Amino acid sequence: MASQISESDLLHKLDIFKIQGKDKRGHKILRITGKSFPARLLSVDVLKEYLEEYIFPRLSKKPFSVLYMHTGVQRTDNFPGISALRSIYDAIPVTVKDNLQSVYFLHPGLQSRLFLATFGRLFFGDGLYGKLRYLSRVDYLWEHIRRNEIEVPDFVYDHDEDMEYRPMMMEYGWDSDDPHPRVYAAPAVAVDSPSASIYSMRCIS
Repeated sequence: MASQISESDLLHKLDIFKIQGKDKRGHKILRITGKSFPARLLSVDVLKEYLEEYIFPRLSKKPFSVLYMHTGVQRTDNFPGISALRSIYDAIPVTVKDNLQSVYFLHPGLQSRLFLATFGRLFFGDGLYGKLRYLSRVDYLWEHIRRNEIEVPDFVYDHDEDMEYRPMMMEYGWDSDDPHPRVYAAPAVAVDSPSASIYSMRCIS
């Protein structure tokens, strides 16, 4: 029990989930900072309990949108894994799912796009997948969200600046955690091929 309390306190301290500001349609925003997520230290059960106690009740009565900042997410440090994400999604109350209007996915990597394009509907259903909006730059975010009502960490702006000097990084969607991006031709793989599933499950970031 003490371990669970400690993990819950950690979530509070890191401020990963924060309800802040509104989008331009007047919907409140749930801001999620992916880089801050302590995947190695946190159990899925504790995360679900935290969301059920502190976040879901505040989203069950009115429409809302999600801003997920993928900037700086690395598979080994702060990505919980596909099975964990599916478990969390299944635990979301129906009223909350119904109120979700849009998911703004900031700084998606190429592997994230490929995985969601291939398996997004299978894992999360048409309802959530159809609300997904990819945003490669912070400037595009302000087309949807009221600029002065939400905090964006400095490292997110820094990533935008890096792309100014590495424009191909934005054009081809290389993941932000790859320190040595490179272009290579991937062999064509059928969607129902076992190798396609393994690649997507292991390499998503």
